[in-house]
Amino acid sequence: MSARVPRVLAVAGTDPTGGAGQHADLKSIAAMGGYGMSAVTAVVVQNTLGVRSVHVPPAEVLTAQLEAVSDDVVVDAVKIGMLGSVPVIEAVARWLAEHRPPVVVLDPVMVATSGGRLLEPDAEDALRAVLGLADLVTPNLQELAVLAGEDPAPSWTAALAQGHRVARTHDVLVLVKGGHLAGDRTPDALVGPGSPEPLVALDGARVPTANSHGTGCSLSSALATLQVRHGDWPTSLRIAREWLRGALAEADGLEVGGGSGPVHHFHHVQDALASWGTAPERFSDELWADSAGVRRQIEELEFVRRLGDGRLAPEPFLAYLDQDLQYLEHYGRALAQLAARAPDEASRRFFAAGSVSCTETEAELHRARLRQAGRERPAAAGPTTRRYTAFLLAATAAEPYPVGLAAVLPCYWVYAEVGRHLQGLAEAAGHAEHPYADWLATYADEGFQEATRTARRLLDEAAREASPALRERMREAFLEACALERDFFAAPLEPTLAGTAAGPGGQGCAGAGAAGRLPRVGAIE
Repeated sequence: MSARVPRVLAVAGTDPTGGAGQHADLKSIAAMGGYGMSAVTAVVVQNTLGVRSVHVPPAEVLTAQLEAVSDDVVVDAVKIGMLGSVPVIEAVARWLAEHRPPVVVLDPVMVATSGGRLLEPDAEDALRAVLGLADLVTPNLQELAVLAGEDPAPSWTAALAQGHRVARTHDVLVLVKGGHLAGDRTPDALVGPGSPEPLVALDGARVPTANSHGTGCSLSSALATLQVRHGDWPTSLRIAREWLRGALAEADGLEVGGGSGPVHHFHHVQDALASWGTAPERFSDELWADSAGVRRQIEELEFVRRLGDGRLAPEPFLAYLDQDLQYLEHYGRALAQLAARAPDEASRRFFAAGSVSCTETEAELHRARLRQAGRERPAAAGPTTRRYTAFLLAATAAEPYPVGLAAVLPCYWVYAEVGRHLQGLAEAAGHAEHPYADWLATYADEGFQEATRTARRLLDEAAREASPALRERMREAFLEACALERDFFAAPLEPTLAGTAAGPGGQGCAGAGAAGRLPRVGAIE
């Protein structure tokens, strides 16, 4: 994984209202930690209601822009969007032939959302001819059909087949996007020329918003930036997709224009910006700040370091799974107790679904892995497992509902953060040879990310109605659960650490247990 700031060039048209084209590209690059540069292919007169006119400068002007950048700056990645004419396409192709950056992402802007063709037939042919100069192509379904020379795919299966045909024909990776299909799911898959199966396939509930202007531009630019950092397309897609889903979920709050407005590119930093120089507006922000010390302790644990870089011996890993399986039974009961005491139907459904998934689906994954290793009978529950499960059952049964919610939140929120840390260690160690690669991959599950956001939102709603004394008890429960999480991670290799407790104002949150401990359920719709 590269620690250097990616230098990313966006080659695309403009959008005066800032939602698409160059403007979306530069925001996305910055949101993913890159430094954005731009070469303008077309001046587009548009707003959220539609395009009014387009002015395409001479191709020589575009060539001069491209040369000015590459003569002075090392370009790590280029994202190519709207090109518009044969001379413009040929100018970009000549520049790529001479100055090709390590990462090239092509978003083939060929078909409007309404279905209208944006390129003349000769320009479509010219664009097909340059597909082989890209590493990744990111068409929408209508554009994928044009590239394949076929009618638009009526189903996800048909779309995947088209994507494979385009990948093989042009020897390029293709991102097949299902957002334009009917239904309440939005699948995405990365397909390549050398494999009949997708390199990665992701799915999730459709984000309910009418403000989706510029999603294609934003996703392709984010992918170009992330690929410089990670060097792994599946990882880049997982991160970019999660970020974009959050940008869609927060899009309505921007209130830009009267039509299909832009996505919220900086939704993930909005809370941090709002809290500069002030107390955190959300109670969960306070808890997260309080948890920093224990989260650092988790990352420094020998078990976590060895699990992440692949040096962990099989025996402690299996011992961990064994204890985690026993934890799951009690954790499912704790979620069921929380569901029974939840104040509304949506919250009850959320925790009840988590309980079922935890005790059935996730537990069976653990049993299967243990059976493969010849462990048919569980070991006795260790002291950390007994202490942690007793705490959760007591908090969700005897304490007020907000306290029980605070006790289970670390299992959602920190799980995601520890997962990112472990994946980073695995990538640095060489993911293809990693003995626990399949296990660590479950940390990237998108459904769990949605569930984490929902659990945090429910806690903040409960905290707003709580008295100062109850909020303090919520804080204590959260931090106690964090310390127990840390002890659970430490137990397989450092049993002497287990048993330490976080005192008042303790340092917070330890990640959740082994991948798969927590229920993978979606957020409340």
